[in-house]
Amino acid sequence: MNDHPVAKRIAAVSGILFFFVMAFEVMIMISPFAFFFYSVFSPVFNFLGQHAATRWLTMFFLPHMILPPTLFLKAVRIAGSVFFVAGFLGFTLCALQVYLGKICGWGIASKGLYQKIRHPQYLLLGIWGLGMAVLWPRFIVLASLSLMFILYYFLAKDEERRMLGQYGDSYREYLGRTGMFFPRAIEQHWQKLVSPLTRSNSFKYITIPLMIVVLVMGSGLALRQVTLRSLPFMSQDNLTVVPILPEDRGVSGEVLKAVLTGAETGEVPFVRADKVYLGYIMPPDYIMQGMIADTGGHFHLFKKHHTLALITDWVFHPFEHLRRSPMACMAAEHQVDPAVARRRHCPVEISEPEMQCDSCAYRRVILLEIEPSPGQELSGERLLAGNLTRTPVGFVDLDADTGRLLRATKVAKSHAWKDVPTPEI
Repeated sequence: MNDHPVAKRIAAVSGILFFFVMAFEVMIMISPFAFFFYSVFSPVFNFLGQHAATRWLTMFFLPHMILPPTLFLKAVRIAGSVFFVAGFLGFTLCALQVYLGKICGWGIASKGLYQKIRHPQYLLLGIWGLGMAVLWPRFIVLASLSLMFILYYFLAKDEERRMLGQYGDSYREYLGRTGMFFPRAIEQHWQKLVSPLTRSNSFKYITIPLMIVVLVMGSGLALRQVTLRSLPFMSQDNLTVVPILPEDRGVSGEVLKAVLTGAETGEVPFVRADKVYLGYIMPPDYIMQGMIADTGGHFHLFKKHHTLALITDWVFHPFEHLRRSPMACMAAEHQVDPAVARRRHCPVEISEPEMQCDSCAYRRVILLEIEPSPGQELSGERLLAGNLTRTPVGFVDLDADTGRLLRATKVAKSHAWKDVPTPEI
């Protein structure tokens, strides 16, 4: 391994690039480059989705479309934005310190974070990556993050070997008083815990990558279970509903009753008694509904030209970005009255000047037909299992206070991004 530093560096850089391509999928999804990106990556996602052993990689382990319903999940989401911004800024500052040092001939970087940690760039890039994985919580992003962490470890080891050869005793003294990725006192406690597993060098190079994968992927699986058990599902007969916004939990019962009644009377013709359905309850102009079903061009975010505004909102307003409509975003960008813009483009075509959009009683329910395994009883969180097929069939607009149906609209059997796996939570 030591004879091929260039090959190892290429492998490490490739791993890092792969992670950021997968993680920045969300940014590409809401840009005009979406279809170009997915023309390349759709075959990968489709391949993973066709096999039971790999389908879970395309799934999400934290709420992304649904506003986090618990304090814990909200804290995780806020941490994602903090890690993303802090990691990016810290990495940039450390990179400037190192490369300016090389240009100016300052020798070993040993100031700032380098006084305590030998590889703060890798640490901060890892923190940036963790933030990105929370912001776009697809399991394949976690898998690529695991790979990136493993490559960082081996790349750091290789760099230390080369630095010892170049600087000798001065770098050996630096090794003795600093930690690799964390301050030395913290790493010493960690080493005591794992030393029985890593005494042999050859065994260490197997054990450490395995521990990284187990820790990262295990955390994702645990967070998905926490997420699914936190969602406020409500079920009756063959229909389960879940609200996008936690405050809509109180209208779930009325919405459930209205949709089932509409199905019985024929007002909701695409809901059949012999099928199982999952319904997402949301404001009619909910910005991310195109990820669930193709409900119209207003919700094809990749066709809009305010990508930067949406991304900034997504990072710096981790909950409010789920409440803002496309028209509200556009109004803010063009500095016009958001209330007027939102009312003018009302999806349920209600024109009541005195009505406040923020307290609107109208809701949209997007319905997905679930294809279960034979004889499988399904409701609640089991409807989001990885071995099920969820197909959009239509949406219902209604008054959530009274249960009055406004309209039921059939949709194509795909969402706005066609066959690309999108968030289900």
